[in-house]
Amino acid sequence: MPHAYDITEADFDTAVLARSREVPVLVDFWAPWCGPCRSLKPLLEKLAGEYGGRFELAKLNSDEAPSVSARYAVRSIPAVKLFIGGEVVDEFMGALPEGQVRAFLDAHLPDEAEQLRRQAATLADPMVRADLLNQAAELSGGRPEIVLELVAALLDASLLDYAAAGLESVEPRERGEGWSQLKARLDLAQGAGDVDEGALEARIATDPKDFEARFALATLQARRGAWRDAFAQLLEVVLRDRAEARKAARDKLVEWFPLCPDPKAVTTASITPSCPTASPPRDQRRRLPQPDRLAERDAIGRADPRRHRNNLELTWLALPRKTTSSTA
Repeated sequence: MPHAYDITEADFDTAVLARSREVPVLVDFWAPWCGPCRSLKPLLEKLAGEYGGRFELAKLNSDEAPSVSARYAVRSIPAVKLFIGGEVVDEFMGALPEGQVRAFLDAHLPDEAEQLRRQAATLADPMVRADLLNQAAELSGGRPEIVLELVAALLDASLLDYAAAGLESVEPRERGEGWSQLKARLDLAQGAGDVDEGALEARIATDPKDFEARFALATLQARRGAWRDAFAQLLEVVLRDRAEARKAARDKLVEWFPLCPDPKAVTTASITPSCPTASPPRDQRRRLPQPDRLAERDAIGRADPRRHRNNLELTWLALPRKTTSSTA
């Protein structure tokens, strides 16, 4: 089917309303006597071809379609309306310059990279997210915002070497707050040592006020992405101490909160019921229900990340670095 075609009032519902449920349809209301219409039409036809099917252009002579023109309040021409899902989602009037028309279209017509990015945002498994974001990064030529989302997915999957390479691929001039937060997450994760998590839990079970063990356990949990458990340990310190440890725990909460990809991790972190002498076993703690997404991510974080490496080819690592053009 051509990307640009003429329609009539009789086939408007089929050619525009029904068709826009499959692909966005841009309707150009024009008339033969309209000078601006004659300059805008070839521009819209050119863009329809360049966008390669991301939208279709339906050209309607408003003089021959009075009912449709009245239905959509067309009072002056050229009038251009974008239909998606059978509804007008945006419009403009007049013969806009090409740059403004492109900006209008791009606001509503994501390219393939953006479509993959949006799809990845709906997925729980960080490895699947990373695969889609990897493709999106390659298609976009290493668009920084997509690369940073890819790095976040790699950190969730404990693929630290890949995450480090991703951060390094972002040009220094494009490294904003988001980049710095991911770098802090990476630094935290790379600091993991050979500390026995079970031994720390045993120490806490013996002495709930062993704050040294709680801080060490919280750090280990944060490193593997179990943020809710890490925050729970810090909250335990806040509740059980009134001195330096309490302040240190609060400071650590403030430091880590921007690094956590799940904003609900703090508010849903569960602590043990108040008890002056002992803390119940881990599996008996009072907990809020954990969403499947967080449980899945936690399970992946516990797994050996090396087992994933042979299942994912991060082609974005081979992308050429963006070059900065110089102006005289």
